[in-house]
Amino acid sequence: MGNEASYPAEICSHFDEDEIKRLGKRFKKLDLDSSGALSVEEFTSMPELRENPLVQWVIDGFDTDGDAQVDFREFILGTSQFSVRGDEQQKLRFAFSIYHLDKDGYISNGELFQVLKMMVGGGLKDWQLQQLVDKTIILLDKDGDVKISFQEFSAVVRSLEVHKHLVTVV
Repeated sequence: MGNEASYPAEICSHFDEDEIKRLGKRFKKLDLDSSGALSVEEFTSMPELRENPLVQWVIDGFDTDGDAQVDFREFILGTSQFSVRGDEQQKLRFAFSIYHLDKDGYISNGELFQVLKMMVGGGLKDWQLQQLVDKTIILLDKDGDVKISFQEFSAVVRSLEVHKHLVTVV
């Protein structure tokens, strides 16, 4: 994992020295095999993530190099998105990334359906969920391309101030 103090300022800018140390301790505790990286199984050892249907997408958001593991640098960058001092744009990009699964820069009808299906489980019938998705796309899609861009997503989330609630205290 390395010395937390040795990481560049841009990685640690949302945390003070004590917070970095606490995150380092948390990382080591989660790193059950002491490999220096967290696997999906290690991530889901956290009770707050164990039952979260979106945990894989959250991990994918943290895993910037695509190696299916989260090293300490990625852990710090990922958790910084939830810092009280975190950047609004960064939080919005992270939230957007949960929904746009194919990383083409847009949330399609199918992607929104897939994510919401995971979130609601069997709470809605597929046709009811599809109606909700269709209405959401119609409401958010301002340019008529039948998909939601980051700009369209951001405008709605900003108006609801959801990004202000995407915080955690370390």
